[in-house]
Amino acid sequence: MKILVTYASRHGATKQIAERIATRLHAAALDLPEHRDQPDLLAYDAFVIGSAAYMGHWLGDATAFVRQHVGLLSQHPVWLFSSGPLGTEPADEQGRDLRAAAEPEEIAEFRDLIGPRDHHVFFGALDPSTLGVRDSLIRVIPPAHRLLPEGDFRDWTEVDAWTESIAAELAAGANAAG
Repeated sequence: MKILVTYASRHGATKQIAERIATRLHAAALDLPEHRDQPDLLAYDAFVIGSAAYMGHWLGDATAFVRQHVGLLSQHPVWLFSSGPLGTEPADEQGRDLRAAAEPEEIAEFRDLIGPRDHHVFFGALDPSTLGVRDSLIRVIPPAHRLLPEGDFRDWTEVDAWTESIAAELAAGANAAG
């Protein structure tokens, strides 16, 4: 079974999550292109698509990728992931679950269009040395600095567990078909 793991990443943290997923899936023929690399999608049996999320949205490349390939993606098993919330607390000051609050707006549309098997929000990472001038200036503002803490908040055990659930579901489907 060929699985495409593809992603959109602004500063590299989402790319590292995608690389971890790709490595853990152990697919016989697995690729890890960025969305803009446009591989031959007809060669794949399943898809894992991820994007960094900013201000409640997936990156434009990731959103365009899904919308451009709705017909194909809706006919195959697809899993989606987002990375974005920062910090160590599971809830914000108002008690809202950060993962639920961080779900990008496009995900509801994608559920209707392609029917993904799952969407998972992973906590992200912020390395100030990777930020451009605009993002660095935004982070200096006191409220933004509090919302954008420096650090790596990704839970690799959680990424691995989610990946293993994908592998198990794909194996079960292959066994049922065979």
